Amino acid sequence: MSSREEILSAIRRNTGKKYDYPAWELNAVTYEDKAGKFCETLRSVGGEAVVLGEGEDLNDVIRRRFPQAKRIASTLKAVTCATFNPDEVERVQELDGTDVAVVEGEWGVAENGAVWIPQTVRHKALYFIAEALVILLDRRRLVSNMHEAYRQIKDEKYKFGTFISGPSKTADIEQALVKGAHGARETLVILL
Repeated sequence: MSSREEILSAIRRNTGKKYDYPAWELNAVTYEDKAGKFCETLRSVGGEAVVLGEGEDLNDVIRRRFPQAKRIASTLKAVTCATFNPDEVERVQELDGTDVAVVEGEWGVAENGAVWIPQTVRHKALYFIAEALVILLDRRRLVSNMHEAYRQIKDEKYKFGTFISGPSKTADIEQALVKGAHGARETLVILL
């Protein structure tokens, strides 16, 4: 018998009264206006969300929001304002100095403004090394809460994925809020 099996066997022998798992119903929060709540929540955590208007050009929105950006990374065909394709970079260190990374999100969560971003680029560091992160998200792929989001992604086979909600931030050093501590200083979600 392995150590693990010995430990589990000892626990079973010494367990007094056994209780059935309680029957409970999940009453997670839901929102009628998911897009409105998503935008509000993302704003409250330091990010920004815009709903792309009919006939509005995605590239114009990005350029207006980041007029000083010189290095814009994207693998997406619709992003013509990109100055380089990050998948053509051999070494991840060459991504240093990226002003804006434009990526696609899979699911957005209204309750916390988070977006599920599966790895669709060669170097996942792109999601964290860029000064600003622009996430393109289909507004029909917004869910109310994390329970719904995990239900959507649980059966998919992702190499890597992460939830991102707003810019990177920390306040555990002298209780001073610092943005860009572990990732992008700015996050913009464009709802398509």
